[in-house]
Amino acid sequence: MAVGLGPLPEFFPVRGVRVGIASAGIKKPGRKDIVVFELAEGSQVAGIFTRNQFCAAPVTVTRRHLSEAAPRYLLINTGNANAGTGRKGVVDAEQCCSALAAMAGVSEAAVLPFSTGVIGESLPVVKITGALSAALEGLGEERWGEAAEGIMTTDTLPKGVSRQVVLGGETVTISGISKGAGMIRPNMATMLGFIATDAKVESTLLQTLVSELGEASFNRITIDGDTSTNDACILMATGQSDAPEIGPDSPFLADFRAALEDVFMTLAHAIVRDGEGATKFVTINVSGAETQQEALDVAYTVAHSPLVKTALFASDPNWGRILAAVGRAGVPDLDIDAIEIHLDDVCLVRHGGRAEDYSEARGKAVMSQQEITIYIDLKRGDVHERVWTCDFSHDYVTINADYRT
Repeated sequence: MAVGLGPLPEFFPVRGVRVGIASAGIKKPGRKDIVVFELAEGSQVAGIFTRNQFCAAPVTVTRRHLSEAAPRYLLINTGNANAGTGRKGVVDAEQCCSALAAMAGVSEAAVLPFSTGVIGESLPVVKITGALSAALEGLGEERWGEAAEGIMTTDTLPKGVSRQVVLGGETVTISGISKGAGMIRPNMATMLGFIATDAKVESTLLQTLVSELGEASFNRITIDGDTSTNDACILMATGQSDAPEIGPDSPFLADFRAALEDVFMTLAHAIVRDGEGATKFVTINVSGAETQQEALDVAYTVAHSPLVKTALFASDPNWGRILAAVGRAGVPDLDIDAIEIHLDDVCLVRHGGRAEDYSEARGKAVMSQQEITIYIDLKRGDVHERVWTCDFSHDYVTINADYRT
């Protein structure tokens, strides 16, 4: 049911990155559920992670390994989140890293583990380590599309994007994949994102870029308001391109950042478009706020309202639900007579009530679209924020009720 999400694009290989796929049979026999990224020596890696206090064991291990060594391998498994597994979960993640490190001839700290799937079950270490040789033997530059499929859980379609930009007369490639369809809420929305470039990027700048672009993209999407235990977004730069190194003062930074932002946004929006049971892709645009926080408070209150989300599914222009959500967002001293609320170009609310020129037919026409923008102008400042979400359908309940069966 993905909204406006088509087949995977052609991926441009990223020099210095090889990808391997294997089947460990973690949840379903024969399913490709192991993905390995191999990075050229000298690659830079930066990341952002879930803010859930019950962060999964692989998140804990990855954070530590990033501080100890230069990463050479990423090991991703689906079907099991290795979250809520206590100290044993950390040991299990370390054992998988150790096994891959021994096969590849690198240190254990040079392997970063990632897991996604069911929470609270022990990681099947033997199954995973038994599939690693196949993943390593199959390493290749052209396997991005298979990797996008290999990291899926309840996703209905794989998600990926690939871009090229010319910097200093040399071509730089950026390719990325993401997964996620439910348990998506900012503070790292169960999502995983892996983005690689062959550009040379100064290490501190790389962390700045993943933090800032992740905040504007993956941390502005929400499907159900649940922050996962396993979220991670990783940005890798191999430095294999002949383009000049990009630093904070580089004349090529703006063009590189624009291309990278496009990749981040495309992958983040794909998650919302493939939200569990989603039939609508919704942008919530809040303007006229005094602070970023109050703009986000309003946007998320609307985005998380089950009443708003079910009205979206029904194509019901029940504008009172949006008005009520704005009013309970916790913004102090709202001037309700000043606020305006629109569905696309149809004004719903003006002067504290239904707009004089509003008609149910015009509202229904917008709500029947697959892509909708809700504009909320608070008229109290000059701060603007956007959040992307989807509707709640019958299928959302079915998918999550049946998730473990």
